[in-house]
Amino acid sequence: MGKKKVIGKKEIKEVVRRRYGEIAARAKGEGATSCCPSSSCCAPEEACSAAALYSPEELSGLPESVTEVALGCGNPTAIAELKPGEVVLDLGSGGGIDVFLAAQKVGPTGKAIGLDMTQEMIELAQKNAQKVGAQNVEFRLGEMEDMPLEDESIDVIISNCVINLSPDKDRVFAEAYRVLKPGGRMVISDLVTEGGLPLAVRQSVEAWVGCVAGALDKREYLEKIEAAGFIDLKMRVGGFAHSGGADTDIYQWVVHIDLEAHKPA
Repeated sequence: MGKKKVIGKKEIKEVVRRRYGEIAARAKGEGATSCCPSSSCCAPEEACSAAALYSPEELSGLPESVTEVALGCGNPTAIAELKPGEVVLDLGSGGGIDVFLAAQKVGPTGKAIGLDMTQEMIELAQKNAQKVGAQNVEFRLGEMEDMPLEDESIDVIISNCVINLSPDKDRVFAEAYRVLKPGGRMVISDLVTEGGLPLAVRQSVEAWVGCVAGALDKREYLEKIEAAGFIDLKMRVGGFAHSGGADTDIYQWVVHIDLEAHKPA
C-alpha cells in the first residue's frame, strides 16, 4: 500500500481561501447565509451564531451580511479593553464584525484595520462598512504570515478563531510581534487541543476549514507565542468543545481559549 498523501501548507491555504471565499460570495447577496449548516464555523453549531458570541447591544444596527458571517469562536473586542485613539488590527477579519466593534471602541481618533487573505471577504467587508457608515475602518488583502503593515504601527492585535487556520503559526506570531508597537498587546480567541489529534483529523480538509486540524496543543500554542518574544501571557480556557463526544464530532478534541500577550515596552 502506498503512503497516504500529506496535506501541504499551500494546499491548506488554498482550501481555506476557497471555502471562505464561497461563504463571502453567498453573503454578498441580501439574504442571510448562516455558516453553521455547512460546518464552516470555528465552533460547534450551538456556539456558532453571532447571538451566542455577542451581546444584543453589540449586534444592534449591524446588517445580516455582518452578523451572519460571524465565523469565530469568541468575542475578542469584549476583552481587549480598547481605548480611544488606538490603532487595532484584526487578523482574519472576514465580514468585518470585530473590526466594526473595535472601531466603535477606539472612536474617531482611532482606527480599526481588517486583514484577510480572501478577496471575496475583503469586498464583503468593504460593502458592510458602507452599510454601517463606519469611517475609521480599513480592510487590507494579505496573509497573516506576511502582513502588509509597517513595523511597530499597531497598538492592539485581535483575532477571532483564525490563527488556527494557518499552517505556519510561528510566522504569524513573529509578524504580529513585528507590527505591534512596543508595549502593544495581542488579544485573541482561538481553538487549541488538550493533547494530540488523531492523524486522520490532521489530514482532513473538512477538519482544517472547521478550525480543528490546525489547532495546537495549548502548551505548544503558548510556547510559540513566547518564542516570538511576547511576555505576560494570560490564557482562559472555555468549555464549548467536546459538544457530543461522538467519533464523528470533530470538535470533541478542542477547547476555546481567550488569550492576551504583550510586546515588551
